[in-house]
Amino acid sequence: MDAKGYIFDYGGTLDSGGCHWGRVFWHAYERAGLPVGEAQFREAYVAVERRLGREAVIKPDFTFRQTLETKVAMQLEAMGITEASVAGLPCCGGVATSEAVTSIVADLHASAVRHTAQARRVLGLLKAPKALVTNFYGNMPMVLREMQLADLFSAVIESAVAGVRKPDERIFLLGAKALSLSPHEIVVVGDSMANDIVPAHAAGFLTVWLRGEPWGTLSNGRWTEEAVDTAAADIVIDDLSALTTI
Repeated sequence: MDAKGYIFDYGGTLDSGGCHWGRVFWHAYERAGLPVGEAQFREAYVAVERRLGREAVIKPDFTFRQTLETKVAMQLEAMGITEASVAGLPCCGGVATSEAVTSIVADLHASAVRHTAQARRVLGLLKAPKALVTNFYGNMPMVLREMQLADLFSAVIESAVAGVRKPDERIFLLGAKALSLSPHEIVVVGDSMANDIVPAHAAGFLTVWLRGEPWGTLSNGRWTEEAVDTAAADIVIDDLSALTTI
């Protein structure tokens, strides 16, 4: 694949190895033994993400750990998880909700650190200029510094700052403009077929889909895992390291 530049997604691509963050959170709750079902969690996850998209709850100086703390606390609140509901459960030794948040956040943060360390190695091997195009909360520069990724990108296009969100094709075109390249000269790498690959393909970019654990959709009150149409992906990979060989 002849690329003069790259555009990378962040969440789910560089920090979780292709696994949707909704699924990452859910697995952390499973490990903690919290008394919630997956459908209940998914509803809470979507509600919290929508609220974060509307309200500036996460501040520009928030680290990723602070972002996780905020999201976990909001998710627990949305699910009605209180100190009384976790008392005596295996989760975190039956401690207070605030301590449950600390334990779950530590689990999530450690996972993100591992994945971003791998991403840093891969990105360092790709010599073409790179831009980051992401739906995020306004604190992406802080997160990139925390994860030691800031020096690898020549431009960062963040939805909360740019005023446009994926899957709107215009956010990818902002990335192309920042790289001073045409879409057909740029490879877009992302984990979301709907938010990354389909709109980027439609805008004329080359696309690499990082296939990970799926998240599914809500239909008629039931969560379902639907087959993914990969037609918009020029290449499908299962690990970021594959980018160094294509």
